[in-house]
Amino acid sequence: MKQPDSSTTTPLPSGTSSRRQFLRSSAFAGIGVSTLGLSGLRAAPANSKLRVLSIGVIGTIGGTDRKAVASHPMAEIVGLCDVDSNQLARAAKDHPDAFTCADYREAFAKHADKFDAVIVSVPDHSHAPIMLTALGHDKHVYGQKPLVHQLAEIGMMERAVAAKPHLVTQLGDQRMALPGRRAAVEILRAGTLGKAIESYNWTGSPNPGKYFNYEKVFTEPQTPPANLDWNLWQGPVAEAPYRGLLAPVKWRSWWDYGTNGLGDWGCHILDVLMFGYDELKDPFSVKTDCKEPASEHFHVTPCKSTIMYNVASDKFTDKTFPVHYWDAGQVPSPDQLRIGEQINGGNRTAIICEKGTLVLEGDGKLEIWRDGKMTPGLSEPGLPPFPRLNHWHAWVDNCLGIKTELRSPFKDAVRITEPCLLAVKATRFPGETLLWDKAKLTFTNNKKATDTIVSRDYRDGFAPPKVG
Repeated sequence: MKQPDSSTTTPLPSGTSSRRQFLRSSAFAGIGVSTLGLSGLRAAPANSKLRVLSIGVIGTIGGTDRKAVASHPMAEIVGLCDVDSNQLARAAKDHPDAFTCADYREAFAKHADKFDAVIVSVPDHSHAPIMLTALGHDKHVYGQKPLVHQLAEIGMMERAVAAKPHLVTQLGDQRMALPGRRAAVEILRAGTLGKAIESYNWTGSPNPGKYFNYEKVFTEPQTPPANLDWNLWQGPVAEAPYRGLLAPVKWRSWWDYGTNGLGDWGCHILDVLMFGYDELKDPFSVKTDCKEPASEHFHVTPCKSTIMYNVASDKFTDKTFPVHYWDAGQVPSPDQLRIGEQINGGNRTAIICEKGTLVLEGDGKLEIWRDGKMTPGLSEPGLPPFPRLNHWHAWVDNCLGIKTELRSPFKDAVRITEPCLLAVKATRFPGETLLWDKAKLTFTNNKKATDTIVSRDYRDGFAPPKVG
């Protein structure tokens, strides 16, 4: 097998001489793998490439994902799927031999034997149905953030990942490849700042621009443009008329389709916190303060949310740990962060500990504050080297059996996504503390919240399949 760029990979594990061996051994490693599941894995000849289906071929991030994966010397885009015929035609120019279709269900029904892995870069509301369909067909999955759109879908994804340990999954969390973000994880895990007290996290999103219907303009129903299959675009959501300032770009502000700023940036803000502390697994409450409840059609902003975790660990000063998550450019004060100066704007994670505060920007700039003084985080003693890591290539490498650092597989992505969704959904009940029981998919102190913000009724033909 031709080795990809050595700057992004490590050698094959001992005894792994070909992709055929990897697929064969990994397929049989799981107990009770179904006959249906095995049909999705092919015994490929040695030196063959990873065959990838791209779903959502351009959009806001699909083109970036597709081209980054295709740039790997051992990956090939063999299929293109998009509900927008114009975008499908544009992408087909890059991959003239790839099959094309508008409906992801057709791709799996007619072409499943032609691809090994799937990129899912579609609006939030269709994440779970498509990703779970891919996992059910034993395909490796690269999926955009937030991982899912509904709280109930978190458990669906957890069960699927547990049932398919041989598959490689990766969230669109490309910023985790930055040295500063990887260093932050090492510092938190080493405990050099002492026990953790609380965390403040904030994003400038949503902001005026092409991604959000910032003014919450509810336009009159319109005829969809000829190039957009509106029925397929709606996917699992109850049928509704097409409106401007919704598809194809500004869906993030709409309740049924997006997750607003909190969901849009959550994986780039809360990821380091979750990687740094394995104990953050059981959020038991959420309280989101906003000026009014989220409406039938739109999310609300600005918001300040606090998600509480049970943490029975000596890594924390208390048995519970608060995660504060704010949007729309709201920034904590220096006193709240226990640092020496005001921070303005940006997208940041701050973990306040007994011996100092770690402040991390979205672009990887890392600062450590002790006694009001700042030092660059990458200068902290004892840190390992952080070699160049290509986020997309790492996924391809691991799909091919080349074990490299992988951030963030779905088993971690579900932990990152859960607090995001709790903050988002709680905007329907501003100022109320909602007590969350994920195992029972219940807000134990609010039946209305349980009935209205935990799950959705899926449109016929678009429900996520049960996997695991």
